[in-house]
Amino acid sequence: MMMATKLQKWRNLSGRLDLISRIDAKSTRRFVHEGPDTMEELFDRHLAKKEKPRVVVDDDEAEFLNRRRLTSTRREALSLYRDIFRATRFFMWTDSGGLLWRDVLRENARKEFEAARFETDPEVITRLLIGGSDAVSSALDKLAEKQKDMIEKNRRSDH
Repeated sequence: MMMATKLQKWRNLSGRLDLISRIDAKSTRRFVHEGPDTMEELFDRHLAKKEKPRVVVDDDEAEFLNRRRLTSTRREALSLYRDIFRATRFFMWTDSGGLLWRDVLRENARKEFEAARFETDPEVITRLLIGGSDAVSSALDKLAEKQKDMIEKNRRSDH
């Protein structure tokens, strides 16, 4: 129940962000026939701008900034990993090889997390976290739906 609430919050947030980005893109777009308001605007739009000099950051400060950024994604990754372990406890039947699905799912989750362990690109990490949350949520939703179907089928056969 709690995981579904978290997932719904993520979906609402991502939907809002998508809507905001679309609105921003439309509001800042200027069409050619409208033309620039001033000469300065014309120059700003069409002349190559000098890049601002980068602020020199020493190694310690760069490491600190990187750790701060990664700390929140680490927390989210650990939270997702725990959610996966909690969700897999409902998969108590065996596969064709006699292994519990719970153990198979946990092993696969571990492999996925280990494969992405040293990923540093924030976009990739976010995509992995959202994809993992969606996968857990959809698996639990399908499991709940199947259980409802089985209960309904048992009720019909009893009557």
